[in-house]
Amino acid sequence: MRKEITPRNVANFINGEYVETGDIFETLYPVTGEVTARVHAAGQAEVDAAVAAARAALAGPWGQLKTDERIDMVLAIANGITKRFDDFLELEVLDTGKPYSVASHVDIPRGAANFKAFAHTLKEHATESFRMDTPDGNGAWNFGVRRPRGVIGIISPWNLPLLLMTWKAGPALAMGNTVVVKPSEVTPSTAALLGEVMNEVGVPAGVYNVVHGFGKTGAMITSHPDVDGITFTGETLTGSIILKATADTLKATSMEMGGKNAGIVFEDADLDLAIKELGRSCFLNSGQVCLGTERVYVHESIFDEVRDRLKDYAENELKYGYPDDDSMNFGPVVSDEHRDKVLSYYKIAADEGATVVTGGGAPHFGDERDGGSWVEPTIWTGLAHDSRTATEEVFGPCVALIPFKDEDEVIKLANDTKYGLSATFFTKDASRALRVAPQLEAGIVWVNSWFLRDLRTSFGGMKHSGIGREGGVHGLEFYTEISNVCIKI
Repeated sequence: MRKEITPRNVANFINGEYVETGDIFETLYPVTGEVTARVHAAGQAEVDAAVAAARAALAGPWGQLKTDERIDMVLAIANGITKRFDDFLELEVLDTGKPYSVASHVDIPRGAANFKAFAHTLKEHATESFRMDTPDGNGAWNFGVRRPRGVIGIISPWNLPLLLMTWKAGPALAMGNTVVVKPSEVTPSTAALLGEVMNEVGVPAGVYNVVHGFGKTGAMITSHPDVDGITFTGETLTGSIILKATADTLKATSMEMGGKNAGIVFEDADLDLAIKELGRSCFLNSGQVCLGTERVYVHESIFDEVRDRLKDYAENELKYGYPDDDSMNFGPVVSDEHRDKVLSYYKIAADEGATVVTGGGAPHFGDERDGGSWVEPTIWTGLAHDSRTATEEVFGPCVALIPFKDEDEVIKLANDTKYGLSATFFTKDASRALRVAPQLEAGIVWVNSWFLRDLRTSFGGMKHSGIGREGGVHGLEFYTEISNVCIKI
């Protein structure tokens, strides 16, 4: 049903308090285009105050906590998110326009799980220890000592706002760091709300800080001399700008960036499974998933069947509506700006000679949703492997289907990209699965599945898709500094 919207006030969260400024910008409800929030942009003074609060908290009560006490507090944050599940869900939907069915099963539960997972990782992980021989025969012992990296700047994206921000804040806090978060200007609300949870569960002031704004606010964080590390998720061009900004202060960086992820359907695939998983990987969250699939290589012997069945999925399984409609599973993209970008690629595809199997434009509803940021789920055939549409990241609900002849050819096609974030392929042949998966140049490879995530495993991209890895013990490497202590016996 149509939601009645009263614009909210969204302030910065600095040193345990909400801070307003005179610089206001508005966010819009992607479903209808209505104003949902008036957000207080941070300037240099607010960024400086947030960084100073984070720095002071390192030497304050937060830094004095024993490991078990810090683990208990991080688990309390997770429980606090769950306790206020409905509040987080409401704000996430207002910011993104995504269906409640998606946000309630993915975004909010994972927001809490990210804190739990890294609290348990810290509790269970041992540092290394080695005994070595010495010339005098007495030997020596080496052991590792981990300490927090310090103040971490978190630059988080708009597609999965709470999930991807807490994917960074969770391990950062579990390891004893403090954070300054800059959420996307399009989706600021849940990061701000998390400040209330921090206060409710007793996290010391200054440990968690949020500053709002556009690129210039992020630049103030990335170039700040008192910030020790930057972790970023977003598109590759922005990541490159951040890397340049951190060079002068030699900050540690963790970057998860863009992708043009490949899917492969081999001739022996279970097509019921493949269509179900490709329907998700191409169209979930209106295609706004960094791990999503935008190019699918299909064996020529089953190409027509896969095309027709994926068309049927897009036209009959994806349901428009309002976010709280039980049947709705396909929402708008996040903003008019992003809608225009996606539609510009729909035009590029037409100019490149694509055959539109389904979609190709923006839907018309005849109601207030026509003021929102909607695009149609779209499938193309007839595009060259090296066309712009098949090589550049669109980040929308669209996919190019391209035929292939044999295994060697498709591996080369899948790897022929500057990106390397994820890949997924479908086969019943266990030998082929074991043979092909290691050859795909991607940080995550799924076989007969997609978006199946064990939070203990590594997460990150190759080539232009990222620098470093997150998840499990890999998170420890970025969010802590390790010293080796050598004791002569």
